[in-house]
Amino acid sequence: MHLSLSPLDFMIVLPFIFLAGFIDAIAGGGGLISLPAYWSAGIPPHMALGTNKFSSCCGTVFSTARYFRAKMIDVPIAIISAVMALLGSWLGASTALKLSAEFLNYLLIFLIPLITILTFVRKELGFFDNSHLLKIGYRLALGGVAGLVIGFYDGFFGPGTGTFLILIYSAILHYDFVRANGNTKVVNLASNVAALITFAQAGQIWYPIAIPAAVCGIAGNLLGSKMVVLRGNKLIRQVFLLALILLLGRVLFNVFS
Repeated sequence: MHLSLSPLDFMIVLPFIFLAGFIDAIAGGGGLISLPAYWSAGIPPHMALGTNKFSSCCGTVFSTARYFRAKMIDVPIAIISAVMALLGSWLGASTALKLSAEFLNYLLIFLIPLITILTFVRKELGFFDNSHLLKIGYRLALGGVAGLVIGFYDGFFGPGTGTFLILIYSAILHYDFVRANGNTKVVNLASNVAALITFAQAGQIWYPIAIPAAVCGIAGNLLGSKMVVLRGNKLIRQVFLLALILLLGRVLFNVFS
């Protein structure tokens, strides 16, 4: 397929990819910004998805590495979640071929405001790491279930996967936002690599913009992860709420369009 983007298109798209990488590194939800940016440039939907996976995957590698160096990842839990997320994603994608995801749009219209209210009311949510109070076997089991459920959601529907996973790690496994975010990055990286291979084999990556977008995504992820290391849970909470607002906007758009 022949595509041609003007210099103005690049000037418009690339800053949004940087912003998406910045937000994604902090609280997930970067795709809610990057995908519309690619679509606005006239890139077809499937190629936009593949191109977005290329740039986001590159950025996630760097943010994950920074969180790992800063010891902000519970490695065993993150790995079991990532493995189960890959299985869940395959199951979700298979189900999506048979069922409509329309009902999820309506469910999320009610669910997202409830999550936002919960985050406001529970001021302590994500500020203390009490995961050590759970036995390691219990944590592994919960981490596996969390990965399976979120992986299924990602394969079936997709938007806000990282944001929801941060919430599960914080609310159910009792991690603080920093450790929850670090764990989430491992899961995101695994699912992104799997999806990237699929899109690359199908020729659905437009490299003339994917490569400079990857550079912008890496820069955004590096800055975002650096801010997390410096400012921690308070910053993640603020950006987490922003990601929920963006997700609600995306869902409302899906419903009314």
